[in-house]
Amino acid sequence: MKSFPGLRLSACALLLTPPAGALAQVKGEVGRASDVVIEGSILEPEKIQMTDDDKLTGLIKAPEGFKVEVFARDLINPRMLAVSDAGVLYATRRSVGDVVMLKDGDGDGVADGAVTVSSRPGMHGIAFDGDKVFLVTIHDVYTADVNDDGTFGPLTRIINDLPDAGQHANRTLGIGPDDMLYISSGSTCNECQEDNPENAALLRASKDGKSRTIFASGLRNTIGFDWEPTTGALYGVDHGIDWLGDEVQIEELNGLEQGKKYGWPYVYGKSGLNPHIDPPEGISLEDWARQSTEPLLGYTPHSAPMQMAFYDGNAFPDDYRGDAFVAMRGSWNRRPPSGYEVVRINFENGKPVAFERFLEGFLLQQESGKYGYLGRLTGVAVSKDGALFVADDSNGIVYRVRYEGKPQGSANDTKAIPNVVAEKPASKIAIELVEAKASKVLAVRSAFPANQSIPLQYAADGDNASPALDWEGSKETKSYVVVVDDPDADKPKPFTHWLAYDIPADTTKLHEGLPGTPILQYPKGMKQGANSMGSIGYTGPKPPTGDPAHHYHFQIFALDVDTLGIDPGAAREDVLKAMSGHVLSKGEIVGTFERKAAAN
Repeated sequence: MKSFPGLRLSACALLLTPPAGALAQVKGEVGRASDVVIEGSILEPEKIQMTDDDKLTGLIKAPEGFKVEVFARDLINPRMLAVSDAGVLYATRRSVGDVVMLKDGDGDGVADGAVTVSSRPGMHGIAFDGDKVFLVTIHDVYTADVNDDGTFGPLTRIINDLPDAGQHANRTLGIGPDDMLYISSGSTCNECQEDNPENAALLRASKDGKSRTIFASGLRNTIGFDWEPTTGALYGVDHGIDWLGDEVQIEELNGLEQGKKYGWPYVYGKSGLNPHIDPPEGISLEDWARQSTEPLLGYTPHSAPMQMAFYDGNAFPDDYRGDAFVAMRGSWNRRPPSGYEVVRINFENGKPVAFERFLEGFLLQQESGKYGYLGRLTGVAVSKDGALFVADDSNGIVYRVRYEGKPQGSANDTKAIPNVVAEKPASKIAIELVEAKASKVLAVRSAFPANQSIPLQYAADGDNASPALDWEGSKETKSYVVVVDDPDADKPKPFTHWLAYDIPADTTKLHEGLPGTPILQYPKGMKQGANSMGSIGYTGPKPPTGDPAHHYHFQIFALDVDTLGIDPGAAREDVLKAMSGHVLSKGEIVGTFERKAAAN
């Protein structure tokens, strides 16, 4: 961004006071007619280019015993880095739209040259899995064989429908200890209510691309994530919201766990309440904060964390083993600027304890007071010999950081990283698990005939709209529950497509296309839970292509209580547990859906 004439740039001031001349106005509280003044800064350092490698690396500060060297130059825009099983370094180039191989065939510590091995517009994330590579663009995930000479074979597209991008279009990916593919999908905006629940999230997909779910949500832009080598726990560094002030919001280190949400866009940092935006009606900022997981550590606001990699080599001193490195690209929304560095996250006994700077000197302040930078750092990767590669996407350089002292570490530990993601055990559909007090079966009708195909508009590949449902009511009923299960899914079994509860007793009909909000305004007070996709509300059928038609059970339960007494966004097991002993009667209608193969 550029500076604007007349805009006052200063350090952050966050004032919960009425504006001058409005003394009769009721003082606002965050989340209740907010009345807040926030002052921020726009400050863009200028790029400084140096062609002399020794002069350049002489300005970069590293801990004692470490030496920084230029490994490759003139790469235009190297972003994410990855090292193959054969020890070859690769860099994606977003602006070029390709992947380059950076071999050091003679072992002199300098790349022999850059060879393009694959190209697609928007190429950004890269991860190796044995003799295969996975690559991600804005909408697509590809895989290819890695040839003996390090080049890639033909690309096969396995996912073609990642959500549309906006402000944060740079997807990244990794292969987890559970042998699943993890894909970071940033938000489309600085702060907004996303229409697509797969934005501002970390996705988890099968390596054939046939199925995926939302692993964690409320993540503005977690480009960097990795698994701690001894515990298997997943950590990610998330970009904080802009325009909350020079000292707000911290960059977050989060422990990423399945099914949890991490605050964005309504809550930031350590339960800070965003004064600019409120959650959907019926949910307060305090509610959202209570339901969200706080970061484990925070770092200087606006540093812009990029790729993250745990150090598993044996060339650095022993106390570096199991620590993480993060490239910080640098700020434009802070005075003084932050970032433009590589930081180390200290881990003790598998737990993060502190950030510390590892590589500095990329940000310079001249005598005039103006700032300049030698590099905006984006990628980090550990080489097979234990060195650390660092990418600068502004001056097109990849650095190699090695330790010149005698390593005190032990030999590489080749133990596999533990898998801590447990799959849910197979279960019956809800109607078979919950007993009813009466033998009467509720008659249920929908927009499709019983045991017939569900129209495309109700499927994920169509409009993803919930179908209309209606059922017979009774005077004894005080509320209703809707559960939609697919018992033909592989994992989880069943796959739950819809949870709705606290449906008022006088409601015996739901119109099609209900919004995916936690609490509905109509029917008033109806709550929605988390489906197996990981979003709130209804998600339509999307069975793997090639599967026979799946059966979708739209189940209705009449209860003898007004409310289940649980929060919106509840999991299936919590809803079923709360229903137990309160079901008066139940019924269902079953529809089928088969997904046709799409051309790659």
